[in-house]
Amino acid sequence: MIIELFYMSGYGIYVWSSFAFTFLSFISLYVVTKSQYVKEKNKFIAKFGNLNAERAASAKLQKINREILSNTSTI
Repeated sequence: MIIELFYMSGYGIYVWSSFAFTFLSFISLYVVTKSQYVKEKNKFIAKFGNLNAERAASAKLQKINREILSNTSTI
């Protein structure tokens, strides 16, 4: 019974390989996106790490910084 589920009348190799390919694609997309996010976050922290009130106000006005700031609640 379990073997029939994996075999799927001869189409199992195609079905399971497509599931594996899709799963690996999603995993790789997540890893790449996460690494890019961390890299950009570190660049932002290096640039605006010690913000005074004036620099914080100017940083919040910039579009890219607003996107980054929306993901962090410490600034």
